[in-house]
Amino acid sequence: MTAAAAALANRQRREWALTFKGILFVSPWLLGFIFFTIYPVGASLYYSLTRYDVLRPPLFVGLENYTLLFTHDPMFSIVVKNTLYMVIVGVPTTLVVAFLLASLLNNDVVARPVFRTIFYIPSIVPAVATAMVWLWIYNTQWGMINSTLASLGLRIIPFLSDPALAKPSLIIIACWAQGGSIVIFLAALQDVPRTLYEAAYVDGANSVRRFWHITIPMCTPSILFVLITELIGTFQSFTLPWLLTEGGPNNATELYGLYLYRNAFRFFKMGYASALAWILFLVIVVFTLLIFRSSARWVYYGGQVD
Repeated sequence: MTAAAAALANRQRREWALTFKGILFVSPWLLGFIFFTIYPVGASLYYSLTRYDVLRPPLFVGLENYTLLFTHDPMFSIVVKNTLYMVIVGVPTTLVVAFLLASLLNNDVVARPVFRTIFYIPSIVPAVATAMVWLWIYNTQWGMINSTLASLGLRIIPFLSDPALAKPSLIIIACWAQGGSIVIFLAALQDVPRTLYEAAYVDGANSVRRFWHITIPMCTPSILFVLITELIGTFQSFTLPWLLTEGGPNNATELYGLYLYRNAFRFFKMGYASALAWILFLVIVVFTLLIFRSSARWVYYGGQVD
C-alpha cells in the first residue's frame, strides 16, 4: 500500500507539473483574455450603474441610466426603430441575395473563377474605401446613377438625403458586400449530394422544386450560421452609416451603434453609453437564442435521425 501510495503521489505530481507547464504556455492568451475582455466587460457593467464622464470619478446611481433610457430619452425609441428596421429588413434581404448569387456562381459558366473573384472582392475592401465609392455612386449631382438618369431626362434619386431612402440605400451596400457569405454558401452548395438532384429529376421535379426542396434544406446549417453572424453584425452597425450619413438625414440612419458612440465619445456619458451597450448585448442574446430555439424546426443536418 505504501508503494502504491507513493506511485500515486508521483503520478499526481507529474500531472500537476504538466498542467503548470500548459498554463504557462497559454498564459499570454489568458492574461490578454482577463485584461482585455473580462475586465472591460465587468467595468462596463459597473459603469452602467454610475454617472461617469471620464473627467470625474464615477458616481453610483443604480438603475438610473436604464430608467432614463426607457422613460426620458426620445432618441432611444428612434434609434431602436431604425436598428430593428435594418435587422428585420436588411438581414433577410442580404441573406437571400447572397444565397441566390452563390447558387448562380455554383453553375458551370464560362470564366466562373473570375466571376467568383469579382463578387468576393467587395467583402475585403476597407470600409472607408467602400464608403467613398458609394458616396460617389449615390451623389445627386455627379454620381454614376444620377448622372445616367439626368442624361436620360429622368428624375434623380436622393439616395442618402431622403429619410425614406437612406436605410434601403445602406441595405443595398450591404448586399453588394456579401462576398464572405457567398463563399460560405458556395461551400455548402458543393456539398449537396448530386444523387438527390438526379433522383428528383427522375421523379419529374423541375428546377424550382429541386432548388426549394433539396438545395435550400441541405444548406440550412450554413444559412443558420450566416443568419446569426449577419444579425449580430447588423445590430452593431457603425462604420458605413457613420461615414455615409452620420445618422442623417433627420435621424433616419441613427442606428444603435452610432447613438452609443455619440454618448460615449462626444457627450462623454460613459455610464449612459455602458447601459446602452448592455441593453444591446441582452437584445442580441435574446434574438440569437430565439433563432437557435427555432432552428430545430427548419435546419437539417445530413445524417441526422428523427
